[in-house]
Amino acid sequence: MTVLDTAIDLLRGRRIAVVTGAGISTDSGIPDYRGAGAPPRNPMLFETFLASADARRRYWAGSHLGWQRFAGVQPNEGHRALARLERAGLTTGIATQNVDDLHERAGSTNVTHVHGQLHTVSCLDCGTTFDRHRIADEIERLNSWIRMPERVRLQPDGDVEIDASQRFEVPACPVCGGILKPDVVFFGELVPVDVFAAARDIVAAGEVVLVAGSSLVVNSGTRLLEVARREDVPIVIVNRGPTKWDGRAAARVEGGTSESLSAIADALGAPA
Repeated sequence: MTVLDTAIDLLRGRRIAVVTGAGISTDSGIPDYRGAGAPPRNPMLFETFLASADARRRYWAGSHLGWQRFAGVQPNEGHRALARLERAGLTTGIATQNVDDLHERAGSTNVTHVHGQLHTVSCLDCGTTFDRHRIADEIERLNSWIRMPERVRLQPDGDVEIDASQRFEVPACPVCGGILKPDVVFFGELVPVDVFAAARDIVAAGEVVLVAGSSLVVNSGTRLLEVARREDVPIVIVNRGPTKWDGRAAARVEGGTSESLSAIADALGAPA
């Protein structure tokens, strides 16, 4: 019996809580944070974003260009396999650490984005939320010269590293003129309490937890798995490369999420 067979046996007949990370989106062309070949990163810290107009200028220039490319990325077989499991009534939901909307675009409906999403922008002063397209149109109006550099690598959070010019003009809140920020959780920023509670409920409702494409290094992921561990709920991990919870998993599948999750969906009888 293979490890994948063991994982399938653990999942069969149980309500499955799903936790996903950046690794599930690599087959869609979005690199992960820590896997082999992951690009070096210098992520924006929340306190730096708040304190420095120059930092906000650098961030928004790269974020705007990255979002343009991010918006064209398509779901892969891993995303579609999880949507199949949901349609078959086998999952309690998906708690994802990703800021893309690929789960929803693949057909999943019960998805909690622990680290937020790129498709909305909020004002840190008045709290108004805007569709990202509206803010992108304003960026293009203010910075008609800006173009995507050649041979730039997309980052997992939809950013790109560029040498942003002082010419870049950051849009202000259309309502109050305050500071705008994409609705993603920056490094050094806390996950909103209600969002984490929704993710915790997904895990708590599961009789088994399926982790797909996460190294489980980030604190939010480990906190979710602690919910399962305290209740002696088995954990199945599918990932390329080691994870922080390998020693605690009931089954650990080394491999890509597209092929592994498709095989799991097939074995559990989830129709295509």
